[in-house]
Amino acid sequence: MPRFTVSLLLLSLLSCPVAGFCQTPAQALPVQDHPAQDQPGQAFQPLPSEVAEAEAAISNSNWSVAEAKLSPWLAAHPTDARALFDAAYVADAQNRLEEAATLYRRAVEANPRSFEARVEFGLLLARQGKLAEASPELAAATQLDPGVAGAVGKARAWRALAQIDRENDPAKASSDLLEALKLSPETPADTLLAAELAEKVNQPGAAEAAYRRVLAADPKSAPANAGLAHLLIAQKKYAEAETLLRSALEKAPEDEALTAQLATVLAAEDKAEALPLLQKLHAAHPKDAAITRMLAEVLDDAGGFAEADKLYQILLAITPNDADLLVAHGEDLTRQQNFAEAFAVFDKATRLDAANADGWAGLAFAASRTNRPEVTLHALIMRSKYLPEVPSTYFLWATAYDTLHRKTEAAAYYHHFLDAAAGKYPNQEWQARQRLLLLEAKK
Repeated sequence: MPRFTVSLLLLSLLSCPVAGFCQTPAQALPVQDHPAQDQPGQAFQPLPSEVAEAEAAISNSNWSVAEAKLSPWLAAHPTDARALFDAAYVADAQNRLEEAATLYRRAVEANPRSFEARVEFGLLLARQGKLAEASPELAAATQLDPGVAGAVGKARAWRALAQIDRENDPAKASSDLLEALKLSPETPADTLLAAELAEKVNQPGAAEAAYRRVLAADPKSAPANAGLAHLLIAQKKYAEAETLLRSALEKAPEDEALTAQLATVLAAEDKAEALPLLQKLHAAHPKDAAITRMLAEVLDDAGGFAEADKLYQILLAITPNDADLLVAHGEDLTRQQNFAEAFAVFDKATRLDAANADGWAGLAFAASRTNRPEVTLHALIMRSKYLPEVPSTYFLWATAYDTLHRKTEAAAYYHHFLDAAAGKYPNQEWQARQRLLLLEAKK
């Protein structure tokens, strides 16, 4: 089975760097008829005609007219919180993010109780990946009167906090989401987030139930299908995951995340169909490291060692000090009987990661095949710190001691090998018996 989990493949296929914050401001929080209403408790102030005309232009997405009205007004009134918010919103909508952030910040400073300025500023920071800065802005918004934004607006702030907390504090994210649900009805996105959070806090039953609720209402939901499949794969319920994914792909045949999951399942089940699926994904994403790595692993399983090794070398050109990649490269060199090259690769891998048991095993074998018995013994000693002995390591112990003419140790390990092999390695067992006849006859 491939070493890499499907979550790596899914991450590689997502285009949004921060989940939940890839919308434009107009999608995330529509401007109200009057986007920055005076806060409760403030004396009513007539809306200046310049600002009113700018907001009318904003409602029609006429950004240039809005800017033409707001710029001279703000030059004369630099602390007008409402106009600052409007100007920030216009810049945000046109993807001038740094300018928008500066204007939102000024709007908040001019009126710290502006709910909409706090929310939009927080959402913008989150979209930029500045989660530590976004969180206090959104948290502050949840404590303010939302004005015309109402309960739905405040729920939006709680949902944004849940998105921010989902990775590092899933329990807090669940609490944030519950606050949102007190203010507005549950949406499919809420249910999906609840499922993800349940999985993170090791409640697979609750996560599965949530995913299935979404699918009951919308069988085509790609996130729900992907989430449930991920859960089933983690539980090694491969047959059930395969059935789910095949059904989902019938409805969305070009969905690459679902395709990656199906490839993972098929590889875990040792089904040949995994290879063409991964080749298709790799053709579409030739620079994607996770897909390339998994394709190489499946090629190895299929016996395509030379082709797999080319992929490992491509990856090593990017990350030359990845010990696991080096081990995989060394294993392919060994399979192709390039033992001297394999020795150098395994030696580098074990120097980079002294706890890499597979690296020590590979080094032991390569050293044996290049007549370095002392290195073989050292590598076997290091491997034994992390993994139990198996027939092949017993045989390496025996032949290394035999080469060094340490007859007592060699004979002992040949016996260990024969006991463990139990008829599964006839050629090596014959060799061990022949060596024992010689070693023990001369005692």
